Amino acid sequence: MFTEVSSRSTAAGWPGSGSMDISVIIPTLNESATIAQTVQRTRALGACEIIVVDGGSHDGTLAAAGSADQCLNSPRGRAAQQNRGAAVAGGDVLLFLHADCWLEAGAFEAMQHALSDSRCVGGCFRQMIDAEGWGYRTVERGNALRVRWLKWIYGDQALFVRREVFQRVGGYPELELMEDLYISKRLKRKGRLWVVDHSLHVSPRRWQQVGLIRQTLRNWAFVGLAHCGVSPHRLARHYANIR
Repeated sequence: MFTEVSSRSTAAGWPGSGSMDISVIIPTLNESATIAQTVQRTRALGACEIIVVDGGSHDGTLAAAGSADQCLNSPRGRAAQQNRGAAVAGGDVLLFLHADCWLEAGAFEAMQHALSDSRCVGGCFRQMIDAEGWGYRTVERGNALRVRWLKWIYGDQALFVRREVFQRVGGYPELELMEDLYISKRLKRKGRLWVVDHSLHVSPRRWQQVGLIRQTLRNWAFVGLAHCGVSPHRLARHYANIR
């Protein structure tokens, strides 16, 4: 059973006819330190619907997210939370944004430009990890190349997708791990996926907690094992901080 915590009308602030309505869906779990600023920065990008979907925070995340258009509860797990947000979203375009990421001004326009090509079903943004060092720059470039070559978009790259295409592929597969990889594989069969040349700022906390090289190698290993047939459920047992 889902419980809706709050809902605010967005009709007055939505784009007029001839443009694409955008719904931004932000899954959260104990993100009270970041979510208010993330919502504020997203609002500053332009007219949009902002939906925060919480997976059971105990730190006041939902109260901090009160300026969002909708704040919802959901079973924990990014796949379930993002599907929950998508189910109530009113936009023609769904943008999935992590709570510790934020987009620079002009992001909506850049995304809409990409989608003006009818062959494009979705895409993501160019990462800018907010930490210094050649290692982080290498990760940024490698992640962009992964999308360009393999069409695999990870959650911290801010996936955007046409709503009707998202529905056609069945949304995110409700897995404990790598739901982003599996939906990317479904989406690339439907059309083109673009890396928009517009900056998405990403918190370095995950790499700093685990270690840049260790985290990168672990990600590669999990993707490799998944392609060898190891189930995401089994892999999730060995992945700390499933969100």
